[in-house]
Amino acid sequence: MYIFLAATAVVGARYNALDLVMNAGPMVKLVMLILIVASIACWAIIFAKYLMFRDVRRETDTFLSQFYEGISWDELFKRKRHFQNSPLAHVFQAGFTEVQKSYKEQATKTIDEQHFDNVIRSIRRAINAETVRLEKAVYFLATTGATAPFVGLFGTVWGIMNSFQGIGATGVANLAVVAPGISEALIATAIGLAAAIPAVVAYNFFQSKLRVFVSEMENFASDFTNILKRNH
Repeated sequence: MYIFLAATAVVGARYNALDLVMNAGPMVKLVMLILIVASIACWAIIFAKYLMFRDVRRETDTFLSQFYEGISWDELFKRKRHFQNSPLAHVFQAGFTEVQKSYKEQATKTIDEQHFDNVIRSIRRAINAETVRLEKAVYFLATTGATAPFVGLFGTVWGIMNSFQGIGATGVANLAVVAPGISEALIATAIGLAAAIPAVVAYNFFQSKLRVFVSEMENFASDFTNILKRNH
């Protein structure tokens, strides 16, 4: 037991995390590099999406407030530059553009059944397009969260294989010889977890926000078409 603790202390004193990374084999280094790049990409997406969703929430609340306050649709359409990030505003703009097209074709401010169906289709396309826009890059977080631990584990297994090959070649199997190789291999798993955990947490967070926005678009589309029916 004392020999084990002494060897562990020596290994800990001689090898820090940076040394273990720098002394790792080429394959383990490649795995670590992939995981680090994926982690940096995930954090960039998290930061960008957080700012984007914050702007979406703020502009959507402002748009809904003005829409339900009874501002004319023409005036609200003219203010579209103020709602560039709001998916509901884009849905409204798509629907109202189709309404205006119907007015021009019929030379009257009425909408028949055919043109009303065109409005609905235009709104559905806008909802789909906005959903895709909001989801952009979010699935990279899910992919990283699902695969990073296994990529790290691959690096760990590879590193341990190299350690055992070294043991076989030298015939020495004490802790001072084995521990550095195993430690550098395990760092790959640690980096994989460090990349995966924030990615999974962020993905779940953004997915919950996405569900809210999609639900709001569906509800707004229903309100928009109901108002259009009543007034025409």
